[in-house]
Amino acid sequence: MSEEVKSFIDQIANGDNAAAGDAFKDALRVKVGDSLDGQRKEVAGNLFNGELEVEPHSDPKPVIADPGTFNQDGSVSNPNEDGEAQIDLTPKETEDAGQ
Repeated sequence: MSEEVKSFIDQIANGDNAAAGDAFKDALRVKVGDSLDGQRKEVAGNLFNGELEVEPHSDPKPVIADPGTFNQDGSVSNPNEDGEAQIDLTPKETEDAGQ
């Protein structure tokens, strides 16, 4: 029997209900804390022993562009492309632009 429970029983025997209430709260706090600590240790042990099922990482890896080769003159050449921009950066005309 823990010291908190003994204190609770002693306070009830003495008729001090206020102190018995505090002793009960302390005993309950210790019991819940011990239980949580045990669960925490169990989960941590299972986590590192591989007993927990973990879903494999399913996100695809991003496509990384080939950086090309740096030339001595500072230019970059890419053997797979002609060096032209692949994005059309010209502004699009909107319907409001003519007004």
